[in-house]
Amino acid sequence: MRIGLYPGTFDPLTLGHMDIIQRAGRLVDRLVIGVAINRDKGPLFSLEERVAMIENECIALSEKTGIEIVVHPFENLLIDCARDVGASLIIRGLRAVADFEYEFQMVGMNRALDDSVETVFLMAEARRQAVASRLVKEIARLGGDVAKFVPARVDQALRDRFGPILPRD
Repeated sequence: MRIGLYPGTFDPLTLGHMDIIQRAGRLVDRLVIGVAINRDKGPLFSLEERVAMIENECIALSEKTGIEIVVHPFENLLIDCARDVGASLIIRGLRAVADFEYEFQMVGMNRALDDSVETVFLMAEARRQAVASRLVKEIARLGGDVAKFVPARVDQALRDRFGPILPRD
């Protein structure tokens, strides 16, 4: 069984993430979504909220596509998480060249720690390349409409957190 790990903080889950999840599922028999507990980032949503968002969105995707998807919180090294879940493949999404530089360093470090785990990069589809969780949160915090960047339930969670969308002039 080929197991892939798609790690991230997913704060919040975006349609870009969902695109990578759907396409990554074609590469593996089981896809583990590793939800990082990164206290340094000060996430907007709690770990439990982020896990629930991903599970809610992935249930329908799993049923529709037959992809086995598991959500797994982790706080250890990524390579240790890969070992913990039996993943032989780490899946990373790329949006731009800036992402690649950081990811290139991470791959080198992960290969030095365990060269049996491969990393695969998937480019975000063109219309999702500018979507970043950090920007989605900022737009929502300032009263902007993020409905075209996140699943409907995540949009609602952001509205609940920040309040209604401000009317445009």
